[in-house]
Amino acid sequence: MKYDYLVVGAGLFGSVFAYEAKRKGKTCLVIDKRPHIGGNVYCEEIEGINVHKYGAHIFHTSNKATWKYINQFAEFNNYINSPVAVYKDELYNLPFNMNTFSKMWNIRTPQEAKDIIAKQIEELHIEEPKNLEEQALSLAGRDVYEKLVKGYTEKQWGRDCTELPAFIIKRLPLRFTYDNNYFNDRFQGIPMGGYTKIIEKMLDDVEVRTNTDYFEFIKENPDIAEKTLFTGMIDEFYGYKLGALEYRSVRFETEVLDCDNYQGNAVVNYTAREVPYTRIIEHKHFEFGKQEKTVISREYSSEWKVGMEPYYPVNNDANNALFGEYKKLAEKEDRVIFGGRLGNYQYYDMDKVIEAALELVSKEL
Repeated sequence: MKYDYLVVGAGLFGSVFAYEAKRKGKTCLVIDKRPHIGGNVYCEEIEGINVHKYGAHIFHTSNKATWKYINQFAEFNNYINSPVAVYKDELYNLPFNMNTFSKMWNIRTPQEAKDIIAKQIEELHIEEPKNLEEQALSLAGRDVYEKLVKGYTEKQWGRDCTELPAFIIKRLPLRFTYDNNYFNDRFQGIPMGGYTKIIEKMLDDVEVRTNTDYFEFIKENPDIAEKTLFTGMIDEFYGYKLGALEYRSVRFETEVLDCDNYQGNAVVNYTAREVPYTRIIEHKHFEFGKQEKTVISREYSSEWKVGMEPYYPVNNDANNALFGEYKKLAEKEDRVIFGGRLGNYQYYDMDKVIEAALELVSKEL
């Protein structure tokens, strides 16, 4: 059978496209090299808990149409992302707000916090930040930087803040209210029952093959579809012939613990450099779970090498220029479309993935 579309990748982007294509009477075959659908939003049930297999995913958006769209596939709870940060034996609320400053400096009023930060910035005499360290210091002062930014950022990027470019941190949001809600968006929550059920609903009545590598599959089935939507790595699609783009990877150590509540919060960041992981996720708290046991995941950031799971594009000037060259190749394709985080070499929040997929649908279908 020849399909209208071969969709490579059963993540959010590919699944939205396949769902909409089917509604418009098109035939799709969706393939994924992993043994499951859902891409990075995949949730695995362990001990009755929906475990975010590839890291914490909290849906948030200010776009009412996008919120309405995703809610047709699941009911969302009222989870609010309010991480805490552990630095040595100190614990702080995130994002940086009056709860953080009150704990750090034993103060109460916004003006006191503003005065301390302004004084610390002034004492540093940084006119033109040369690197990420100077940039962060010039935005938040020494205490916030040393305790909550430095070690965490160095673990995330695998190098010292003095070696990282200033542009990585364009701004450090400092809130002078007692508000621990990490996001500013109007709508926020977690789908009750996990994200996998959303993808299952999207791909209901669509043919899906997991454990299927595109490059092997297409050799054997070169004429399987009129067009291909490729949501994998654009540089891999072209055999890295212009060079490999850079990514950051993340690995998780997940374990079941014989207690009902390990850390009292879904997300706890560890900001000291000497702690090897960046954060611990306790999954049950995403859905206010009351299970007897709990599941935690320690998250480690690492350099990406070919063959590893890519997570975040490293959007510096050199990589963006290289992606621009790959994009020129992509624009010459008349039967292949590139989409998603890896196909577009761009970090997307989930709402932006849906919006980009729907934009493609309106152009393509």
